[in-house]
Amino acid sequence: MSSLSPARRWLFTVAAVVTLSFTAACGVGQSSDESSGSSSDAGSSSQEQSSDGAAAGSSDGSASDAGSFAAGTYDAEGGYTSPGGQQSVGVEVTLEADGTVTAVEVTPEASDSTSERYQSQFAGGIADEVVGKKITELDVSTVAGSSLTSGGFNDAIDDIIGQAQA
Repeated sequence: MSSLSPARRWLFTVAAVVTLSFTAACGVGQSSDESSGSSSDAGSSSQEQSSDGAAAGSSDGSASDAGSFAAGTYDAEGGYTSPGGQQSVGVEVTLEADGTVTAVEVTPEASDSTSERYQSQFAGGIADEVVGKKITELDVSTVAGSSLTSGGFNDAIDDIIGQAQA
């Protein structure tokens, strides 16, 4: 690079910094349109609805890992934060006694149109990700391009695990 003019070296340096910054901001499991700030469906998830504080998918040898659930349909609301503010999503899950998810429905409850679009995309793709799996093994990240709605979904799943434990 020493044969380049100072202006070109500066340009290459700026381009490298921008590229690295963008790559770091994207994070693992996020789509670039969500993480670049063009979406109101970005931020961190909250754990307001969690009944026991354990994350979905945790394996601590508890009764939930042993498959002791009451079969049935359960619902909960999960929350997460986006640039548009606090968002929530409704989740309804049908379980077998061993904790296998047989049906799932996500109801968008967003407070702005961008978040509602991401929640609707998430709702349309979530069944393919979770039906047939054990509820204690769920740890959803990105579904149909929506990475932050999963925070609210996982929050609701934590609550449902607490409700369904026999």
